[in-house]
Amino acid sequence: MTEKHHHNQMTNSHLLVNPFGYWEAATVSEAVAVLYEAGERARVLAGGTNVLVAMKMEREAPELLVNISHIPGLDAIEPEGDGLRIGATATIRAVGTHPVVQARYPALAEACLAFGSTQIQMMGTIGGNLCNGSPASDTVPALLALEARLLIAGPNGERETALADFLLGPGKVDLHPGELLIAVRLPPPPPGAVSLFAKVARVAADLAKASVAALLVREGDRLAEVRLACGSVAPTAIRLPRTEAALRGQPLTPELLAEAGRLAGEEISPIDDVRSTAWYRRRLINAMVQDALTLASQRASGPASQRANEPTGQQVAPSRPVQHALRNTPQPIELLINGKPERLSVMPHELLLNVLRERLQLTGTKYGCGVGECGACTVAIDGRPALACLTLAMAANGRSITTIEGLQRPDGTLHPLQQAFIDEAAFQCGYCTPGMIMTAHCLLHELPQPTEMEIRDYLKGNRCRCTGYASIVRAVLKAAGG
Repeated sequence: MTEKHHHNQMTNSHLLVNPFGYWEAATVSEAVAVLYEAGERARVLAGGTNVLVAMKMEREAPELLVNISHIPGLDAIEPEGDGLRIGATATIRAVGTHPVVQARYPALAEACLAFGSTQIQMMGTIGGNLCNGSPASDTVPALLALEARLLIAGPNGERETALADFLLGPGKVDLHPGELLIAVRLPPPPPGAVSLFAKVARVAADLAKASVAALLVREGDRLAEVRLACGSVAPTAIRLPRTEAALRGQPLTPELLAEAGRLAGEEISPIDDVRSTAWYRRRLINAMVQDALTLASQRASGPASQRANEPTGQQVAPSRPVQHALRNTPQPIELLINGKPERLSVMPHELLLNVLRERLQLTGTKYGCGVGECGACTVAIDGRPALACLTLAMAANGRSITTIEGLQRPDGTLHPLQQAFIDEAAFQCGYCTPGMIMTAHCLLHELPQPTEMEIRDYLKGNRCRCTGYASIVRAVLKAAGG
């Protein structure tokens, strides 16, 4: 094992400009105590896909990040009475692929699997998605339709609140000083209920122009229960009580569908922004509500099939030491890089991307957008695709990391996936190729025989500006033996 010292200035843009301290909490009570003492100077770190982007864009400049991602049991997804409890650090991917979520709460499963890119799904957490207060969140409309409640820990103990009461406005949620969201509680769905989620976005792996979650129960030809929630059309994700009331107890006729769409378009309060216009969002919600009600009324309840070999929770190195560091104070970390132990001294604000490229000379991992949108920096962390530009080096302590350099054989021959990219001419300038291959490598580990649609969905967060995706899909299919 070699010792690598911090000896050079990082040169990439979109860095974490402002220095900060780092605290890795071992328990919920410890996290609450640290957050309460630090007050507004601290922010919570879980997946990092929101807070680190805000810090890079200099919209946030906390003096302390409190990492809660390694608190034992906080990522658990488990039965609670007749309902389900989802821990706050459960990843979006883990929730979306969980068999109980898919069978009993399909709207939430569909929302999670429509969420951003595969890498963001693997890194982002359900708690983080709720606490960033985005009106465009995919999970929130589904959770509103499912009437979720939130469990919050604070200096005075635990409290529970309805999700609707938790949402205060864009970027604002009902968390008091020192409080920490620890779980989402889902009640049992009504007998005979079906649910679904749909969104319209500019491109795959983008925020929604508008989204709809629906839950309904049919008794004969009538709608005994109806719940509708929308995202991206108001200051927060919202329920549509007027539209719901007009539908309850009624037969679902074409005339009623048209009326429901009209009411929904009037009940929302959209704005013009970079993704869409208010006018278009109203027209969109009108059509989406009608489509969602039609599809939900036709959908038969039953368990959805679970993808093979999907990870369903966080993987934590068993001997991983707890890390605390003051601002501008280096700390030793240990990483297993491509099967080789590395010991480094890093600052709290150093990113894994820079450590790989500048400290270890593993330059195959590319710097692209810097904010998690292009996939060029994808590496495998504990076997799952992750964005090195949104991963603190200190938070990766004790993890196993594979970069593109680690795929080739010891004798220098290429991995079959690398060779397939050459054989199928699945690259042009090649800049995006390492990230593309690393994501595809993780896909083939999870799904050894993926379909073309599964490949396209899994790679939706990896941007290629010059090749086109047909040859990339052919290369992955070839590597899979398809």
